[in-house]
Amino acid sequence: MAVISTTNQVQTTVSGSKQSYMPALISLAVLYFMMGFITCLNDTLVPFFKKGFTLSYSQSSLVQFYFFLTYGIMSVPAGRIVSRTGYKKGMVLGFAIAAVGGLLFYPASVYHQYMLFLAALFVIAIGIVLLQVAANPYITALGPAHTASARLTLIQGVGSLGTTVAPLFGAHFILARLEESHASSEAVRYPYLGIATLLLLIAFAVSRLALPVISTAGNDQGSGESRGIFSYRNLRFGIIGIFVYVGAEVSIGTFLTNYIVDLLGIPENVANNYVAFYWGGMLVGRLLGAGLLRVLPPPRVLAVCAVGAVLLVLLSVSTTGYVAVWSMIAVGLCNAIMFATIFSLSVEGVGKHTTTASGLLSTAICGGAIISFAQGFLKDHASWQVAFLIPVVCYLYILFYGLNGYKAQKTTA
Repeated sequence: MAVISTTNQVQTTVSGSKQSYMPALISLAVLYFMMGFITCLNDTLVPFFKKGFTLSYSQSSLVQFYFFLTYGIMSVPAGRIVSRTGYKKGMVLGFAIAAVGGLLFYPASVYHQYMLFLAALFVIAIGIVLLQVAANPYITALGPAHTASARLTLIQGVGSLGTTVAPLFGAHFILARLEESHASSEAVRYPYLGIATLLLLIAFAVSRLALPVISTAGNDQGSGESRGIFSYRNLRFGIIGIFVYVGAEVSIGTFLTNYIVDLLGIPENVANNYVAFYWGGMLVGRLLGAGLLRVLPPPRVLAVCAVGAVLLVLLSVSTTGYVAVWSMIAVGLCNAIMFATIFSLSVEGVGKHTTTASGLLSTAICGGAIISFAQGFLKDHASWQVAFLIPVVCYLYILFYGLNGYKAQKTTA
């Protein structure tokens, strides 16, 4: 998953020597790895809970619904928390809250109650949102401004590594015990206790590090200027773009395991290994996209990737076997540059409204909740072919944004 900043930062200054940047960047790399790992591990929980609690597709998608709904609820409050505590304390608090959510998997598994698991995931998600809010502006401030994008791309690449490893971990430690899930959810108990322990250790380590201190100057939140922010056409359409992009990315990842099981007739733990290639495609795509975006117009690259995603999804649902599987997996490659490109085009030219715009775009990540639930609902009442029309519509909107929607249009506030 890509991340953006929602803090009210306009200008930052860094106290600390250049020698202190490396420990900070290493800690941020660990942060992004864990964020990517935990977020993508939800893709494993969906088929596990679906079978264990005999759920419909829409009911099992509540895993993603409650997780990504947190972005819509907590992005703005998290920004305010970080602005008061500072970025380092915000990161420590984020790790600690996520760890509490992981610990809550223990009583949820003891009582074997789906709603308790959803509550635990909601707590984890609060910590993840807080981590994301604190991390991005911190990365951009750790070094020269002209290399900020390179630092952010590199750290996000580590996050993509986490999303690639998570399905393999889930297949081996969770889905391998899927047959026990009807009577017990012990298979998720100890992996999440281990994750919680690791998060607490990371929180302690970060709290002890002498990280550079970032002071914030300027604030556009609550200044009364946000009324004119929707006069920017590129931002208005961009908010919808982030909503549908995250929705499409998450919904495909959410149901990919079950989709592959139905296509190939293989066990869930084997099918889940293929999900690693979907998220791994984003890692490869980011490396390739970083070079392409330096020489080609980003809107055109976005449009081409959107066309590629539409064609791949349609190819998958109109074929069978491994052609259908690998064409759906390949959509991850097309996804790689979409979030960052939509975000950058959305905030282009908004000036003093940039941080407020960033908060609105972060809130739009809740598309991962709404669209994945909608796709599950369609699968319950129709077929995979019909259900995957939702991501197709999402990518068609992204195509529109890349061709025309990103263009700024001056209007009166």
